[in-house]
Amino acid sequence: MNALFDQIKLLHSQKLYSNITKLAEMILKVSEHTSDVLMTHHKFRLYAYLGDSYYFLGNYRQAENSYKAALTFKEACSTAKTPLKQFDNLKEPMPDIDIKYQLHLCHIKLKDFQQALNILQSIPTKQRKPKINMALGKLHQLLGNVVSAISAYNKVLKECPLAIEAAEGLLSLGVKGTEVNALMLEMVSINGLEWLSGWIKAHAHLHNNLEYSNAINTLKQLDDHSTLCNSNRLLVVIGKSYYYNGDRKSALIYLQRAYKLYPLMQDGLSTLAMCLYMEKQNRDLEKLLPTTYTDESSIDPHLWVVLAFVCFSNNTHSKAAFLAEKACTVDPKNVEALLLHGMILTSMKKYTEAILQFRQANDIAPFLFDPHKGMVDCYISLHKMRNALTAASNCCKQMNNHPKALTLYASVLIKDQMTFGKAKIVLEKALNVDEHYLPAVYMLAQIFEQEGNLNSAITLLHKQALDQPTCRLYQMLGDYSVKQNQPEKAFDYYYSALNLDPNNKRVMESLENMGKPCNTSTAASADSVGPVLNGSLLDATFSGINNAENESTPFNAGHEEDTFMDSDHEGSGSDISI
Repeated sequence: MNALFDQIKLLHSQKLYSNITKLAEMILKVSEHTSDVLMTHHKFRLYAYLGDSYYFLGNYRQAENSYKAALTFKEACSTAKTPLKQFDNLKEPMPDIDIKYQLHLCHIKLKDFQQALNILQSIPTKQRKPKINMALGKLHQLLGNVVSAISAYNKVLKECPLAIEAAEGLLSLGVKGTEVNALMLEMVSINGLEWLSGWIKAHAHLHNNLEYSNAINTLKQLDDHSTLCNSNRLLVVIGKSYYYNGDRKSALIYLQRAYKLYPLMQDGLSTLAMCLYMEKQNRDLEKLLPTTYTDESSIDPHLWVVLAFVCFSNNTHSKAAFLAEKACTVDPKNVEALLLHGMILTSMKKYTEAILQFRQANDIAPFLFDPHKGMVDCYISLHKMRNALTAASNCCKQMNNHPKALTLYASVLIKDQMTFGKAKIVLEKALNVDEHYLPAVYMLAQIFEQEGNLNSAITLLHKQALDQPTCRLYQMLGDYSVKQNQPEKAFDYYYSALNLDPNNKRVMESLENMGKPCNTSTAASADSVGPVLNGSLLDATFSGINNAENESTPFNAGHEEDTFMDSDHEGSGSDISI
């Protein structure tokens, strides 16, 4: 009587899932007519095996039905007049808790997160193993149930002190690092885990008032002085920290190190693709793709966002939009996928749809500048200036008045004569926070110029040129010197600009208009006002200015006339159009 079930069990143990799906349907039909084919508890197990088979074959809806059938069948047997004790006496029991866990995984795959949560919550509290509490913590956090998520993660750490994802979950929910460290304290003394307290400290900084600089310093100490040095996961976290802090060039250094160590990495890959795209390193971006594939369906889901970036960089916008949307569907919390989708929609002038994507990204990562910038640009393109002001103001609040946020706010204020004066106050506030933040410097200089105060503009720019010379600084100094009828100074400034960017067309045009030759050898021999810097300090996304200062920001594709400090306007010191 058990021979048939033993064969089905053998198929399951050998992972011959497609065989089970074909055989089980027929066996279950036969059992309806012949009661002695399968014992009752074997029939229950067959439903569960069928659910496993469908799940591992990727047929999640059918797996869900099979698991539910198993639970329903067992419940029906348990409520019968003569309870079936054999369920409790199996040598290899398959309790309800395991089936419910698998059922919750089906709902996760089907993106029905609330139903997944309901299934797990139906398990009595005392029967919840760490894996159940871990899953509950993730779902509560995903659905915004902060208190319940903290409670679930705490239970995991109490039983499994090395559950580092639970620890990171607690930190991301605002639990203090000292409290999390206390739950893991006994583990720190174990040989090989000396780095653990530093790891917790760094993640506490990451999630505590955006202390990215402190987090980076702590993580770099682990990379320099601990046995964790050159770890792929450590390098990814350092890279992401730099990215969140707005330093894409440093982020690239660490993310590319991590990718070189482990080319199959998934965590950090989207961030690496975003940084490569923003820094216009399209060749390196394409290298992230597999060497051979037939179409996008043959690529692993985590690579869809990379392929979307590649398509976008090649101006195949419709295909890029399709792939970005697919990436967002696979991982609704992928900030880079949401940002990319918004950028693509912006380039297609679908501003209303783009705003929805940027808003979703902002809900997940309010500390990140790019979603705020995307929303502001779209509102400006839709001529909804009040909405743009609100979005820029929210950016200042959520980013703790970071100079980037304040300059973005000023870039909207400056568009209206009624708020023009306030823009100057906001920019001065930004420079009080970071006196070397160049986008604020450029805009404030343009405001001085419009007010007719060229001396203040030149003083401001000259001070920056001494500390961090850029082509744009010297170009603006040259333009203002022309307006002050000081041609010799203008020549010196323009030649210094060409030292930094020998192919800058605007500077060459300015020299030609003054009747001065502008060959690069002459520029190279001219006395510079300041030393040449290797690398720009400007944020490419925000200012539209990087080492190749002739590129416009991707967020403003389709409405370049509204680009903040757009490089197309570099030649005119009087232009404050953003």
